[in-house]
Amino acid sequence: MSEPGDRPSAAETFDFIIIGAGSAGCVLANRLTESSRHRVLLLEAGGEDRSLWIHIPVGYGKLFDAPSVNWLYHSEPEPELNGRMMFQPRGKVLGGTSAINGLIYTRGTRRDFDHWRQLGNVGWGYDDILPFFIRSEDQQRGADAFHGVGGPVAVSDPPQRHELADAFIEAGGEAGYQRNPDFNAASNEGFGYYQATARRGRRCSAAVAYLRPARRRPNLKIATHAHATRILFSGKQAVAVQYRQHGRELVAQAAGEVILSGGVFNSPQLLELSGIGRATVLRSLGFEIMQESSGVGENLQDHFMVNTVYRCTRSITLNDAMNSWAGCIGMAARYALRRSGWMANSATYAGAFIRSAAHLDTPDLQVNLALWSVDDSGKTRRKLHRFPGFNTGIVDLTPESRGSVHCKNSDPSAPPVIRFQFFRSHRDHETMVAGLKIVRRVMAMPAIAPYVAEELLPGPKSRTSDDLLAYCRERGRSCLHPASTCKMGIDSDSVVDPRLRVRGVSSLRVIDGSVMPTLVAANPHAATMMIAEKGAEMILEDARR
Repeated sequence: MSEPGDRPSAAETFDFIIIGAGSAGCVLANRLTESSRHRVLLLEAGGEDRSLWIHIPVGYGKLFDAPSVNWLYHSEPEPELNGRMMFQPRGKVLGGTSAINGLIYTRGTRRDFDHWRQLGNVGWGYDDILPFFIRSEDQQRGADAFHGVGGPVAVSDPPQRHELADAFIEAGGEAGYQRNPDFNAASNEGFGYYQATARRGRRCSAAVAYLRPARRRPNLKIATHAHATRILFSGKQAVAVQYRQHGRELVAQAAGEVILSGGVFNSPQLLELSGIGRATVLRSLGFEIMQESSGVGENLQDHFMVNTVYRCTRSITLNDAMNSWAGCIGMAARYALRRSGWMANSATYAGAFIRSAAHLDTPDLQVNLALWSVDDSGKTRRKLHRFPGFNTGIVDLTPESRGSVHCKNSDPSAPPVIRFQFFRSHRDHETMVAGLKIVRRVMAMPAIAPYVAEELLPGPKSRTSDDLLAYCRERGRSCLHPASTCKMGIDSDSVVDPRLRVRGVSSLRVIDGSVMPTLVAANPHAATMMIAEKGAEMILEDARR
């Protein structure tokens, strides 16, 4: 076994060690302990999910920059975005980013997953993975060909409709787009209300859905504030994990497998710290090369987003509720007594999946309607406007730009170096400008125009395509949907094979959103849980052999 210079304390042995208790790690901890046959250790660098704001759906606004539950990463300056750094809030708590995200439940399209299969990932086509989505769901609307009931994840409609969301959906119809009552059925195209991972006014994070029912099992041990620093090997076999907890260096032995579920940024970072990665990168950091893997940390993908912001003619937005003591008290009372109102739902009620050009086969844009507006100059802290306001987030679902994430140095506690390389493609430019023009056309429709007092951003000075392109460079940002830094595949730069095993070594898998070969055209949380559901089945199948 390879070990660092200072010998850690005596090790405890488990069948499986899971690194990271996020969207994937919580799923794995549950599924791998359902029988009493396997002893599992779950390591989480953050703490317990005790914050009240985690469990109140609208509370994610309070956690956006909270270091107690958040890694608070930033990208390097983005050359095509006027040198701006992209803030990257990622969950550092049981539940991971599922504990602090916007709760929107969208899966992706048939085309997304069939493309994975076409890339050589046998068993990952849409028909293959749909049963895992269905297995995970407790769908409020009931079971059908696309949905399940009785699963761990509560998927629900908003507790109440909102007149501005209704007007937005109606305006989409007036602009020539179809209505879509279910973005997770046969097609995602059209305008409609989002479903959320919530039930009865409470967030259903991966920790709530999967970890809470598993915690009473004697074969599961959860270690919080346990920061994995290195995977240890005997030859090419992963046999242990070194981690820091409360100032102590500890080691846990793996009799079966080590499963890395640290997420899109932390999984490649830990692989590199363990000597697995691109040779030139490892040498530059002074790391010994245990296994060369050229794709580690490469292929970083994210949805690019830009907002349009409007002053509303009526005092019906979250701004109005939050900007007075009476509004706050009323909002809290309604939530406490009825589990309804603003606090019981994500403030992003409705959205749309649309095509930027008629010749496209599937939507390449997502439009999110958020019933609030902020003074957002790209800084971490964002404050609601003092007047009624709302915004749309225009999201490029299929960007061509690719980036990377690598270790900064040999210190496991140092944040990784994140480079998105956003907006380097002419195609990406055209798509975002088209999206801005489409949203302007929708906002001029009779159903919603009476609610629009003025367009604050981009504003009337942004008239031409060049103006809108400049606005994207000034205000565009990460949609916080990173993926694909340990991609699955059969080609030479794939980090894991279609069974999610790290290529070139044994007894080590990566199971989280980093294995997506291409980013799904949706919010990726649901797909990440699906990957873990399927990954757990693969692990158990292999363990029985």
